[in-house]
Formats: sequence, structure tokens, C-alpha cells
Amino acid sequence: MKHLASLSKWPAYMAASAVLLCLAVGCSSTGSFKGQTTGTDVSLNQKNYRVIKPGAMGKSYGFRLLGIISFANPTYATAKADLYKSAGEPLTGRAIALANQTEDRSSIYLILFSIPKLTVTADVIEFTDPPAAN
Repeated sequence: MKHLASLSKWPAYMAASAVLLCLAVGCSSTGSFKGQTTGTDVSLNQKNYRVIKPGAMGKSYGFRLLGIISFANPTYATAKADLYKSAGEPLTGRAIALANQTEDRSSIYLILFSIPKLTVTADVIEFTDPPAAN
């Protein structure tokens, strides 16, 4: 009979464990559009460019103890370097620009620490010579 009494408490223990797990683990996310600010004015309405990598993505991670004590923050420079690396071809010495650039920040919260993440996404384009006039 004692065995049946312990079995009837099993669903209550599972429900309590699930609630505690949901409270201990969480996620958050924010996003923003980050336009590239340079002193150059370019127009993408002619056929003077080609898309090298649409939707190229770069990421940077950090680490926070107890969610507030920061040991390492994700950096924009690291995420942007990772984005250029994801293009899959050497870009040095070429007329390259980023179009449709966005920045997303998210964090995974665990019991004792959190892992913030910065993701930069953009289309990598290369400017070419304008087509010759006929």
C-alpha cells in the first residue's frame, strides 16, 4: 500500500520540478537596425555592384556570473570580423560594403550564469565598374 501512495505523489513531483526548471532557465532577445555610417554616399539603384554573400552572419559571445558580474562582453568588432570571415572569400583590397545591416542581442540565463550573444547580419556587396554606355 505504501508503494501506491508514493506513486500518486509522482505527478506532483514532476510538475514541481518542471516549474523550478522553467524559473531557473530563461532567454531574452532584442534587435535593432544599425545603419552603416560612413562619409561616402553610394547608390545601389544601378548595376554597379554584385552581391558576394547575402545574409552573412557574425557572432560574438560573452559570460556573466549570476547574470550581473561580467567577465567578458560580446563585442561588435568580433562579431563584424566573424561576419567578414563568413563571406567565404578574401575581401582585402576590394571595394566591399555592408548593406541591410542588423544587430541582434540575446542572452541565455541559467542558474548561476548567463551567456550574452551579439549577432550582426548583413549583405556583403562589392562595387564594380559601371556598365559601358552604348
